[in-house]
Amino acid sequence: MTQIILAAQAAQGGGGMTSFMVMMVAIFAIMYFFMIRPQQKRQKEIQNFQNSLQEGIQVFTSGGIYGTVKKIDLANNIVELKIADGVVVKVDKNCVFRDNASTPPQK
Repeated sequence: MTQIILAAQAAQGGGGMTSFMVMMVAIFAIMYFFMIRPQQKRQKEIQNFQNSLQEGIQVFTSGGIYGTVKKIDLANNIVELKIADGVVVKVDKNCVFRDNASTPPQK
């Protein structure tokens, strides 16, 4: 009699573990599709933009500096930005994030 009760308890415990594993896989899948995948997609877009940088386009940096690309040094991974008349700064290419299409180009 006790063997039947123990067998029933073991079967219930195994079912609980299976449902727990299914829930963990479901949570991971939800996290992947709502958090990880969009972040990877965004990083890929940023990388493509950085690889397609051209002189004369307006950008902003991770530090919040807005400017126009004056020169790109691919060997050293450096971009020179004109941020005001007569003011040119050098920044790492990986710090340039996106085109600032909302403001008119500087002259």
